[in-house]
Amino acid sequence: MNVPSNLKYSNDHEWVSVEGNIATIGITDFAQSQLGDIVFVDIPTLDETLAAGDVFGSIEAVKTVSDAFTPVSGTVIEMNEALDGDPALVNKDAYGEGWMIKIEMSNPEEVDALMSAEDYEKLIG
Repeated sequence: MNVPSNLKYSNDHEWVSVEGNIATIGITDFAQSQLGDIVFVDIPTLDETLAAGDVFGSIEAVKTVSDAFTPVSGTVIEMNEALDGDPALVNKDAYGEGWMIKIEMSNPEEVDALMSAEDYEKLIG
């Protein structure tokens, strides 16, 4: 299972990459493998301010629908529009082209409470 060491992880299987005050968020390789073939990603929260733990969208796979949660608080400033045309990018490249949203963080210290790659690997076994 791919767990990049340069990212932070949530208990809900989202990953976070931070550049300055901007957090890029997606679901982990483990999460996409559990969901199976992703057929639709719905992100209705563009320009909304969310608290850590809030739902920012949903991910529809062939057999299930799952909520996606933001691990940090802030305003959703961008969504990955490429997922509209090719939601399977999440399956193909969860940590790259399959990113979901970018948030301007209101409390960057929240990143410190997220798991390291090592801790996330322990969580998923």
